[in-house]
Amino acid sequence: MPSSTQSAETPQLVRNSKGPGTKVVLVTGASTGIGRVCSEHLAGRGMTVYGASRSVPSGVQFQTLRMDVTSDASISDGIKQIHDQHGRLDVVINCAGYGIAGAVEETSPQEAMAQFDTNFFGAHRVCRAAIPIMREQRTGVIINISSLAGLLAVPFQAFYSASKFAMEGMTEALRMEVRPFGIRVALIEPGDFKSEFPANRVNTAGSVKSDIYREQMERCVGVMREEEKNGKTPYPVARLVERIINDPSPRLRYTVGPFGERLGPKLKSILPYKLYEYLFMKHYKLG
Repeated sequence: MPSSTQSAETPQLVRNSKGPGTKVVLVTGASTGIGRVCSEHLAGRGMTVYGASRSVPSGVQFQTLRMDVTSDASISDGIKQIHDQHGRLDVVINCAGYGIAGAVEETSPQEAMAQFDTNFFGAHRVCRAAIPIMREQRTGVIINISSLAGLLAVPFQAFYSASKFAMEGMTEALRMEVRPFGIRVALIEPGDFKSEFPANRVNTAGSVKSDIYREQMERCVGVMREEEKNGKTPYPVARLVERIINDPSPRLRYTVGPFGERLGPKLKSILPYKLYEYLFMKHYKLG
């Protein structure tokens, strides 16, 4: 997934319209991972897909758009170009994001804010730019890609989890606010899938310099890395996205991923918290 070190650039649109009858879709974070797979899948289903990212990928079957989700101007210009080209915007899928790893004590406010700027405020900026178009159309779909880590806080990824917890709250409220305008809103909470996300994870500066949490953190992040390495390609997420787009009344939340991971939120809701916490820490080799 894209890093937050995105420079504000004027969007560069590669035009290849598939005609007026198809859905017009914007996917952020489309250069890698879930965003790229979703873009390829939806384009293969005949939709006019604009895959937005700070670095434009090559050899893809969808139209590309250079966009920085940390820049209001970049987002506004990109969405305007899509709207000028087609006269509408039917679907927005917010996938852009990255992860930082480090103990809360060893994460600076600047690092935490950068995490939020991409993962949370990036989605917020895109929604703000797209909703006026959808309101005027009286129709539209917004799908925010959250994470199971937005339901279960993961040790040493506190601010990644916090950014996804925040997305959950924003999306829940947004769904109720825009429903009267015919706009459907949903969250997808993926578990671990194979992607470039682990390679893009950034260790906080404090965790690199300090030995206080190093052993615990290495064990915990090692479990995450192994699960991500052994994960499947995120085609199930792409198929779920397509299903939500075509559903006239989608649910708010959808989990997708390995059964054991999807079981976690259910266990958290029914087990005594101390027992859940013990099992969770044991899983990440912190018990």
